[in-house]
Order: sequence, then structure tokens, then C-alpha cells
Amino acid sequence: MLELYEVIKKIKNTAGVKTEEGKTPKRVNDVGNYIEHYVKDVLGKYGYAITPKTKKGRQKSTGYPDIEFWYKGKKEGEGRVVYIEIKTFNEKNINSPHRTFYASPSKDEEGIKIRFDAPHLCMSFKIEKLGSEYYATGFKIVDLSKLKGGIKREFNASNRELYKKDLVIYEENLDFIK
Repeated sequence: MLELYEVIKKIKNTAGVKTEEGKTPKRVNDVGNYIEHYVKDVLGKYGYAITPKTKKGRQKSTGYPDIEFWYKGKKEGEGRVVYIEIKTFNEKNINSPHRTFYASPSKDEEGIKIRFDAPHLCMSFKIEKLGSEYYATGFKIVDLSKLKGGIKREFNASNRELYKKDLVIYEENLDFIK
């Protein structure tokens, strides 16, 4: 999609990545969140770009994916839908074995943000800090349908679950000397 290259060009020509209010992100980890508004602005010229909705119709910003884009549509349901995830990377860490991409099913069926059979892309931006500003100095567009990821099975519990009265077999308060 040629439009994705216009997104890259707009981000490249900015005076550093900024928040919607024009501020510089404080941490590199925040940069990806702010790039999202640049992407939506440009894609809005070619269709309808929104924060994906759940099955109940509520927009949900957290979780996968970041953007639901209706190519050549003026509203939801018009045109062809594409899901887009926004990521950032540091060239030094590009071959790191640490988890970069994460998608998990919602705990409840209603929280799922994927409602349509559609292509899934990841727009990844190479970020560098020059002075006090962060700049996108490169990019990759990834077809997620070809991604072979790992499955992490995990057993977990919250404090509330872990410390239920019927699970605790011994408890004592210690005298604390002040």
C-alpha cells in the first residue's frame, strides 16, 4: 500500500516524534504510542482509521492491534479493513531474543478487538535519540500472517487469588520493634 509510505515520509519529516500536544516523549518506550497519531492522521486521507472496537462496539486502546484501517472507506464497513500494530525498535537490539510482539486473547470474549477477517500488518519504526528529541530514522512493514511466534503457557495468580483464606495454611504477625 503506497499510503503506508506516505506515513513513513510524514514521520520522517517531523521535527522529532511528538505527542498530540506537541511535547517530546520522556522515555523511548513511549515513542511508539505517540507515533500512532501520525499514522492515523495520514491513513485518514485514504480511508477511515480508528482505534479498534470490541464486539460490544467500545473502542479499546490497549492490546493488539493498535489501528483498524478501512482502506478507501469513509466509515466502518466501507472499503477493505486492515489491522495495523505499531512498534518501535533500536537497531542495537534488532536481534535480541527478548519478546517484542505480544498478542493474547482477551479474558472475556467481549474484549476482543479483532472483529473481521483481514490482513494484519506491523509498522515498525527505527528510533534514535538526537539531543533531547526522538526521531524515526528507518522503518519496516511486516506481514504478520507469516510470523511464526512461540506460545507461552503460564500459570499465574493475583494477590487476591494467592492469599485466599482457604489456601493459607499458616499466618502470623511478627512484632515489629520501632
